[in-house]
Amino acid sequence: MATLNILIAVCLTYVALLFVVAFMAERAALQGRGNWLRSPWIYTLSLSVYCTAWTFYGAVGYAARSGLEFVTIYLGPSLVMVGWWWALRKMVRIGRTQRITSVADLISSRYGKSGLLAVCVTLLAVVGITPYISLQLQSVTLSFSSFATSDPDSVGLMESYDTALWVAIGLALFTILFGTRNLDANERHHGVVMAIAVEAVVKLCALIAVGVFVVWGVAGGIGPMMERIDASEIGTWQMDGGRWVGLTFLSAAAFLTLPRMFQVLVVENEDERHLRTAAWAFPTYLMLMSLFVVPIAVVGLDLMPAGSNPDQFVLTVPLTQGQEGLAMLSFLGGFSSATSMVIVAAIALSTMVSNHIVMPIFLRLTQGGAGGPSDVRHVVIMARRLSIGLVLALGYLYYKISGGGTALAAIGLVSFAGLAQLLPAMMGGIFWRGATRNGAFAGLVVGFVLWTYCLLLPQFGNGLPLSVLEQGPWGIGWLRPQALFGIEGVDPLLHAVMWSLSLNTACFVLVSLVSFPSPLERLQGAQFVNIFERSGNPQSWKGGIAQSEDLMIMAQRILGPAEVQAFFQSEASRQGLAGFLPEPSPDFLARLERELSGAVGGATAHAMVAQIMGAASVSVEDLLAVADETAQMMEYSSQLEAKSNELTRTARQLRAANDKLTQLSVQKDAFLSQISHELRTPMTSIRAFSEILRDAEGLKPEDLTRYASIIHAEAIRLTRLLDDLLDLSVLENGQVSLNLRDGRLSDVISHAIAAAGSDMHPLRVRR
Repeated sequence: MATLNILIAVCLTYVALLFVVAFMAERAALQGRGNWLRSPWIYTLSLSVYCTAWTFYGAVGYAARSGLEFVTIYLGPSLVMVGWWWALRKMVRIGRTQRITSVADLISSRYGKSGLLAVCVTLLAVVGITPYISLQLQSVTLSFSSFATSDPDSVGLMESYDTALWVAIGLALFTILFGTRNLDANERHHGVVMAIAVEAVVKLCALIAVGVFVVWGVAGGIGPMMERIDASEIGTWQMDGGRWVGLTFLSAAAFLTLPRMFQVLVVENEDERHLRTAAWAFPTYLMLMSLFVVPIAVVGLDLMPAGSNPDQFVLTVPLTQGQEGLAMLSFLGGFSSATSMVIVAAIALSTMVSNHIVMPIFLRLTQGGAGGPSDVRHVVIMARRLSIGLVLALGYLYYKISGGGTALAAIGLVSFAGLAQLLPAMMGGIFWRGATRNGAFAGLVVGFVLWTYCLLLPQFGNGLPLSVLEQGPWGIGWLRPQALFGIEGVDPLLHAVMWSLSLNTACFVLVSLVSFPSPLERLQGAQFVNIFERSGNPQSWKGGIAQSEDLMIMAQRILGPAEVQAFFQSEASRQGLAGFLPEPSPDFLARLERELSGAVGGATAHAMVAQIMGAASVSVEDLLAVADETAQMMEYSSQLEAKSNELTRTARQLRAANDKLTQLSVQKDAFLSQISHELRTPMTSIRAFSEILRDAEGLKPEDLTRYASIIHAEAIRLTRLLDDLLDLSVLENGQVSLNLRDGRLSDVISHAIAAAGSDMHPLRVRR
């Protein structure tokens, strides 16, 4: 009795310490002193929420039952962090740009902000995570039972109190207190994250402490420990390649799709550069968590009686050796593993339930409730708090119905397989622009139904009638849950994962190929697939000042007056309207929608803004029509610009031709001036000698011949000058082509004297 009382006191003290840590972290963040909270190491430690009670307790039990196969649970996430960090970076960038609040918000926003798809993902996540929460409650209950077994006086006390119920209530109160302080689900929960980081250190130290004790305190050192391992069945290397590949893939898929992992990996991320540290630090953390699993399992099998629960070897081995202090530390490690998972999962699921189920119903019931009299802020917070209670209640109910007798690893794998159904829609939406909402919906429904039928229901003793399990529904053998389509002899888990994910992916791809995405889906697809080249919200709206007032009233009911007033003042200043309400421009409304999406999710925020804008909003079809018209106008403008450029070139060519013609005209005038002078010379000679021949009497024959020759020569000269004048090339070149010939200078001079000699002839006509 004393041991159990001490354990309860230690547990309460530890919980109080977590409260103090969370409170101090929240206070430091509010006062602006929380830079250390944004450290990449805190971010990396928060990822340790992957290591739940399953990996703390269940990994040892898994190793005791299946040998080294437990390594696959650590191998999958390590491969994702090391080899697929670029995809994680893309998810983080999408989350920050689109203000994604959950995995349901991511998928619904990608596929046209579909409310129906968001509800589908939320329901699948709640059903899929319920067995996992049950696992955590079961592990804590078993831990208390292990201590009670060592104290006979405590056995009756454990039977009279429902430990799982009290643990669920305590976790619900802690999560409500620190998980719903901020309405904006996109903001970091600094208190919760810091508490998870502390728990990460505690559970790692506790598991290493137990491992060190087992190796050096019980086995006597590394050498003897290796001999024990070699002598045990665990040391026999038996590897089923297909199962190893299947489990590794399943754990990697769950690492991406589990709501709690998406919460810490994407939503709580402050800086995507933190992924660089986490890419190697988190796999190192997982390696340390798995370092002593095999030694603890081997020693537990040697020391504990036959039939003992191997899931509790981390506790029972120290207890059997009288190490109660070490056992309490181990208990705190397992308690940390369970509580951190439940807290983060409850926060993530409550955000999904309130944003995608409660708020849409509220808006429908209030008929335009975005601007109604109700205080939406209180509705959202109350919805999240009630959702946290509902999630934990479902986990407790599953624990009671299942009886809590299933191995922890088996329960965890069932949950992994359920949440893995989100993988095709998630990854397809991020990397494939052709993915459609109908395809995602069809794949999710088919995968969820097959997972429920083949894996979830058979886990319950009376989940399915025995006749259905053995003969199939209505006696159809090929529809047996664990031998679907006649395939027998396959492990039930791998069988369910293979068929559910295969048909899920096939339906997703085929329906996406035959269906056509809506305009908003195409716009969102471009935003998500090309997130590193694009940013902002593609939705466009328009309206007037009246809508601005309604938007401000609606936003105040959700985000609070101070935050909204500061936001509207900033937007008004951005538009140059300081002191007034901002114009509801497309950019302003897009930013307002992103702010609201952090509190109520992308789909709900879109619906609320649409309600306020009413008929003044621009539909996406109209937006694309305008875009097409704008493209046509741009094409027409481009053609006009080309024609203008062509006209400019023609005008330039005309100016050049005109300049050339002007130059030719000047040259022509100069040429004609020069040629007129040249024409007078032969004309004068011809006139003079022709007058002599006409008027003279008694000319000697030789004089007559000489004068006639001069007239003939000057006529030829005149003809040549006229031919040159009529030659267009002379006008173009501005000069006469010279007729070069060899001759004697004396002949030229004689000819010139003879041509001009008529002026001195005595018989020249008197003037």
